[in-house]
Amino acid sequence: MSGNSIAEKLNETTEKFKSAGIDTPRLDAEVLLAHILNCRRLSLYVHSNEDLTPEKIDRYDALVEKRLERIPVAYLTGYKEFMGMKFAVTPEILIPRPDTEILAQGIIERLLLEFGEEMTLADLGTGSGAICISILKFIDNISAEAVDISNDAIAIAKFNAKKFGLTDRINFHAGDLFAPLEGKTFNVIVSNPPYIPSGEFENLQPEVKNEPKLALDGGADGLDFYRRIITDAPDFLKDGGTLAVEVGINQADAVKKLVEEDGRLGEVEFWKDLANIDRVVAAKKCQ
Repeated sequence: MSGNSIAEKLNETTEKFKSAGIDTPRLDAEVLLAHILNCRRLSLYVHSNEDLTPEKIDRYDALVEKRLERIPVAYLTGYKEFMGMKFAVTPEILIPRPDTEILAQGIIERLLLEFGEEMTLADLGTGSGAICISILKFIDNISAEAVDISNDAIAIAKFNAKKFGLTDRINFHAGDLFAPLEGKTFNVIVSNPPYIPSGEFENLQPEVKNEPKLALDGGADGLDFYRRIITDAPDFLKDGGTLAVEVGINQADAVKKLVEEDGRLGEVEFWKDLANIDRVVAAKKCQ
């Protein structure tokens, strides 16, 4: 029998999510209820015996039903945390992943070693803007040009830039990779491009299938965008500038080979994620 208290509702929902095969049933139940109540998850335990109003129950149940349809939690709440900040997201853009923080953190750590120079960054396939916004939040002397082929993504990225007070330091462009950046050069180019091989879509989690395919499909072998980026990046990098791209599991060696075959970038290195997986391939333009 369904209960009206916070604790009862969470327990009931957790069991529903478990039965549906959702990976993080308790976490998802808590995040959705905290969203409805506009509170921190910890508050759910502090007030666990309090009853929910019928209106709150109705709103929560509606989100639970959508989650049971495997709509990602971030699309239901409208935001996703990344680098300690809440980024607005919509079903038209890719949800920022914790793994992508490795890319942002790696760039921040390296740029913090640079002093006295106004730096420029290009973010290709910016999506929510999470990568470049996070970098600019931590580093004062850098500005960015962010590109995405989706007008919906550009709108959300602009919203996030305004939210974090960075509108004057980021220019946004709707376009295909480097096309809107002709004639510009950068200290850093970053990208989390589509890298899932086309043939693997049937095996993806239901939640991922609800994200835009445009932001996921990397072509037959998953490397289409890396080929294009590596071919063009040297023309857009300043001498000694860095290209850093996120890669999928087991793709790092293949992307490194593309860099080496091109020959204009050197000092290739891998940045590992918390699971010790090579998550980022970085290379410098030869001086």
